[in-house]
Amino acid sequence: MNFITKSFSELTTSELYQILQLRSEVFVVEQDCVYQDLDFKDQKALHVFGFKNDKIIAYTRLFKPGDYFDNSSIGRVVVAASERKYGYGFHLMEASIKAIEDHFNSSKITISAQVYLTKFYNSLRFNKVGEEYLEDGIPHIRMERD
Repeated sequence: MNFITKSFSELTTSELYQILQLRSEVFVVEQDCVYQDLDFKDQKALHVFGFKNDKIIAYTRLFKPGDYFDNSSIGRVVVAASERKYGYGFHLMEASIKAIEDHFNSSKITISAQVYLTKFYNSLRFNKVGEEYLEDGIPHIRMERD
């Protein structure tokens, strides 16, 4: 799968709609979590996404150092439920890490990871920092990559 990186202003209305639909499908419906996804941070972010059969099925948003955490950061990591068995999440994160290196000239990355995904993020060289906390009622852990 090829991944595309765009700023908010570069997104087409169709791409934005598909991104918001995917985020809502997974974070609100699948995870049964009522939260404010539209947080006015998308306008600052770079958006990394991959298509399959003309449909966006994998997505992250990236922030430069200081916009979210002191380090660069990756958030809203999502792969459509029907596509998770193909390893797209790993490739999505690799593409997101490379985009941070290319666009922000940064290698230190902080994420707020759902706890059940700790081993997945460890495989990408992220390490736990601090204690678990609840974010929107879901256990999370801060993780960093140097």
